[in-house]
Amino acid sequence: MTNPNAARRRFTAMIATFLLLSCAAVGVLGAGAAYGGGSKAVVKEGKVKGKTVLTNLAGHTLYSLSSETHGKFSCTKPSGCLSIWHPLKIAGGVKPAGPVKLGTVKRPEGGLQVTYRGRPLYSFVEDTKPGQANGEGVKDVGTWHAAAVSG
Repeated sequence: MTNPNAARRRFTAMIATFLLLSCAAVGVLGAGAAYGGGSKAVVKEGKVKGKTVLTNLAGHTLYSLSSETHGKFSCTKPSGCLSIWHPLKIAGGVKPAGPVKLGTVKRPEGGLQVTYRGRPLYSFVEDTKPGQANGEGVKDVGTWHAAAVSG
């Protein structure tokens, strides 16, 4: 005859193990992407030409455009700019995180773009490897500059 108390203890131990493993899995899956609750890491720091700049998670330099301030966009689909400058976007309801204070701004064609010091951030199609800054000083609808981290 089976002892009901022993069966109950085994069942409780199985449930406790399941919960412990479930919590561990959630922690592991979320740890790489989050700096805090509701935040998602989207930028990191890198070195380019002796300067500390912001990069995307793949290590590609991020840029801002001189003419884009206070929510005004110059790099849009009608300007053709978005074919070579790719906005760093983030899902709604998520707060961008990284080594510096970041914000967001709503793009004219929709979606949220990550900002640093109030300027939208972009990657450049001609930067194919980490550490490149081929977009530095490019002039089109404004002048492009790598997003330098202030000391």
